[in-house]
Amino acid sequence: MYFGGYGLYLLISLPALLLGFYAQAKVQGAFNRYSKVRTGNGMTGAEVARAVLDAKGLRDVAVNEVRGTLSDHYDPSKKILNLSQAVYATPSVAAAGVAAHEAGHAIQHAEGYDPLKLRSLMVPSVQLGSWLGPIVFMIGFFLNSQNLALIGLILFAATAVFAIVTIPVEVDASKRAKEMLSASGIVYAGEMQGVNSVLDAAALTYVAGAVQALSTLLYYVLLFTGGRRRS
Repeated sequence: MYFGGYGLYLLISLPALLLGFYAQAKVQGAFNRYSKVRTGNGMTGAEVARAVLDAKGLRDVAVNEVRGTLSDHYDPSKKILNLSQAVYATPSVAAAGVAAHEAGHAIQHAEGYDPLKLRSLMVPSVQLGSWLGPIVFMIGFFLNSQNLALIGLILFAATAVFAIVTIPVEVDASKRAKEMLSASGIVYAGEMQGVNSVLDAAALTYVAGAVQALSTLLYYVLLFTGGRRRS
């Protein structure tokens, strides 16, 4: 039964894992490529973010530098836009795209974008369910406790829902970034291809994350329903 379970897991999860590896390689490749292409106006990522935020009247949002690679994110609780070292001080097309994307999240927050509000509300449950859900489910599965397994299944399901909700949030932020960069002239027309490549590749990683979460959830559901038939 357990060997079959492992085989089932590979059958369901392997395509999702391969998609995840492909998405990560694609976004890293696009970022590395366009990090070497300097913006025509010489604006750094921090300057691009500041310009986009100011254009929307968000002067109360700070732009901060953080450590890490592709660790860029917007913190709505503190109204701080955090940019990685490779983005903050770099005058590249890739940095401009990433910085504008994160500024797009700040704009979403200011405008009360519903999917972003939903995702923010889900963060506590996801932080708990992502690690506790699988543990509770497996304990329930091996102890043949359907109630315990169901609790674990529900806890982990929040992770899959969160991954799905994340997709429109990220796609919308990229759409806002592209529109702002193009309309404002911060990035020249000939440089938009690089911005599109970086942001479209990043969007694929969120799709891959959702597929991985759903495939794992499907595996747990099949184990759960199979266990119920045996009991």
